[in-house]
Amino acid sequence: MALRLFQRERRSLFGEILDWMLTPLLLLWPISLALTWLVAQNIAGKPFDRALEYNVQALAKLVVVKNNQVQFNLTAPAREILRADDTDLVYYQVMGTHGEHLSGEHDLPAPPDEDKPTNGEVRLREDLIQGEEVRVAYTWLKVDVKAAGRNEKGAGAPDAAPSQMVLVQVAETLEKRKTLATEIVKGTMVPQFVTLPLAVLLVWLALVRGIKPLAQLEKRIRARKSDDMSPLDETAVPEEVAPLVSSINDLLSRLKVSLTTQKRFLADAAHQLKTPLAGLRMQADLAQRETDADELKKSLKHIGRASIRATHTVNQLLALARAETTGRSLAKQHIDLVHVVSEVMADSVPRALEKQIDLGYDGPEAGEQATQLEGNATLLKELVRNLLDNAINYTPEKGQVTLRLMTDRFSGVLVLLVEDSGPGILESERELVFQPFYRTLGTNVDGSGLGLAIVLEIAKQHGATITIEDAALAGHPQTPGTRVTVRFVGMDLPDGQ
Repeated sequence: MALRLFQRERRSLFGEILDWMLTPLLLLWPISLALTWLVAQNIAGKPFDRALEYNVQALAKLVVVKNNQVQFNLTAPAREILRADDTDLVYYQVMGTHGEHLSGEHDLPAPPDEDKPTNGEVRLREDLIQGEEVRVAYTWLKVDVKAAGRNEKGAGAPDAAPSQMVLVQVAETLEKRKTLATEIVKGTMVPQFVTLPLAVLLVWLALVRGIKPLAQLEKRIRARKSDDMSPLDETAVPEEVAPLVSSINDLLSRLKVSLTTQKRFLADAAHQLKTPLAGLRMQADLAQRETDADELKKSLKHIGRASIRATHTVNQLLALARAETTGRSLAKQHIDLVHVVSEVMADSVPRALEKQIDLGYDGPEAGEQATQLEGNATLLKELVRNLLDNAINYTPEKGQVTLRLMTDRFSGVLVLLVEDSGPGILESERELVFQPFYRTLGTNVDGSGLGLAIVLEIAKQHGATITIEDAALAGHPQTPGTRVTVRFVGMDLPDGQ
């Protein structure tokens, strides 16, 4: 139960694509709403700003100078214009040249101090009146007003004064602006409430249609028979799925080769086992009918030989199957190849003595030089044993078999050589002898034809290479002999080697 908590849920390709497409769309929608509101406010304010500017200019025309005094006469039509709006409140103010209040609201805020008066220019600003937001349009008017007074000498002549500015302001609350902006936003966003679900639906339908080829590919694969290893049609899938189909086809081709090899192996194994088993049955039948003791012994001897051949064939088949299927999965360890060779040589001595074969070893003793590697001891013993058995089988009586173990002085690669004084192997057959059950023509040696196939498979499991060449051992110039060389080029040496 605890393990399930840490297991990652399987992701859905359809759901992930849908998330990546809809999430940005749903996130951008509120941003679009905010931007639309800002744009709507700007658009809604422009016509009302122009109306304010017109009202300021209209009031400015009512400012006059009479009797050297600034006067503001608000006519009835002008007053009706200012009060005609039922939605918003409109305020106005006229200030004299000395800041005195001439007309309008007393509490209308003055323009900012940094605003420099400019004759006739209408300006706009945001402000507050009695805690309520308003939009204010204001302008200054230049008027010529003379200041009456006396000069320093006490004369009664009036002094000329420079032109001065009169301030005219019109303010309006923002209700109409907000209402218009809201209507604009509604007109823009309401259709989006309809189009957004429609867009989500269209995206979903598009994804369903886009994923459909994968579902069709799945159905085609599921509908296949277990023995159908033909490649899938790459032209019937989208371009993005083509690499996946190509990989599946590559896997199918490798499985086809593997299954073909297994079927051939089983057929050959059955054929090879059929002969010794049939011989055993025949000899057993003969032994049952035999009354002569000598003939009975001969039949039993034949039965023993046939059982030995059958046992050897079965053992070879098991060794080949183990090398092909479990060589990589078996644990590897530090192995001194000298120890492996010594054990196999000791097991092979009785057979060599039986055929009067000179079985020799040429190489270092254990621990003398770098003969250690990372490998599987069981498979390596099988490799050396099959090489020696093959050499002893094909070497005639009083012949010579030599096992050499050395390290290449140039590359530092560990090399194993098995040489014999047998009839040799033709160059045209040196590739064929590694095939299961292949037997060199013209030989009457008992065997299953699996020895070198086992050696090749074990060598592959240990990253080694195998070559076959003539040996021409000293003392046996009349026979070409055979030299099998195993170079452990891909082996990892233990630390410190």
